[in-house]
Amino acid sequence: MTLRIAGIELGGTKCVATLGDGEGHVLEQTTVPTTQPDITLPALSAILADWAAKAPFDALGIGSFGPVGLTPGTPDFGHITATAKPGWRDTDVLHTLCAPYAVPCHFDTDVNAAALAEQRWGAAEGLRDFAYVTVGTGVGVGLIVNGHATRGLGHCEMGHIRVPRLAGDTWPGHCPYHGDCVEGLAAGPAIKARLGQEYVHDIPADHPLWDSVTHALAQMCHTMLMATGPRRILIGGGVANGQPHLRAMIERHVRESVAGYIPLPEETFILAPGLGDQAGPLGAVALGLNAWEEQAR
Repeated sequence: MTLRIAGIELGGTKCVATLGDGEGHVLEQTTVPTTQPDITLPALSAILADWAAKAPFDALGIGSFGPVGLTPGTPDFGHITATAKPGWRDTDVLHTLCAPYAVPCHFDTDVNAAALAEQRWGAAEGLRDFAYVTVGTGVGVGLIVNGHATRGLGHCEMGHIRVPRLAGDTWPGHCPYHGDCVEGLAAGPAIKARLGQEYVHDIPADHPLWDSVTHALAQMCHTMLMATGPRRILIGGGVANGQPHLRAMIERHVRESVAGYIPLPEETFILAPGLGDQAGPLGAVALGLNAWEEQAR
């Protein structure tokens, strides 16, 4: 039997609807701009309805920008919660998209979803402890520990930790909640605000700004290594993919920062996602596949 798994990835600037199979192959894919909930969610619902009319899908997975509510039985389960994105706070994503379909459905962060796709089909195959990091509109981390995404009071929000600053760097940061947290120093909007430049991809690789950006991201990776010991760290997103030299800079900073205290892999362990730009969209499919497998068991 060939499964049909629908996946919705909600990102800060665009949403990607993907119809895939159980092997990670894309059957259909459509992109919708992320504007306002009353525009974007109906557009995504229409795509799902069109797919279902052609042939019913077997499961649905939704990976969303956050923060999101992930505790079943709580009022905010399935909702986007304290986001800084105008108009999206308290939006009920899960019920809006899943309610019309009597199929298993999973909801998680977009970065947790991408991590699970990398674990199934990408650069984290065979690993039970690793991290997927996206550096783009924000800085998000899907932290997989002993095979599962971390849970607790909330999902992983490593992008919002405060880290030691690069010596001499006193820029206040751009995060509306925390100022100079990692996201406030290294995400695309922070870089644009700091330089007054619209296109991050056009910044030269030798620009001194990258020292500050990679230092912040390396300190975040140092913290992850000391807390949960990921065996591999995958870094994607628009900023990282548009400036691929950053991964090697981050790893160099990490090795210097860890200073031999814990054994790090001899080979390069900070890598690009194996699925490239499809990690996020296929992450939503991976969530749906997880839901189908759980019901089948």
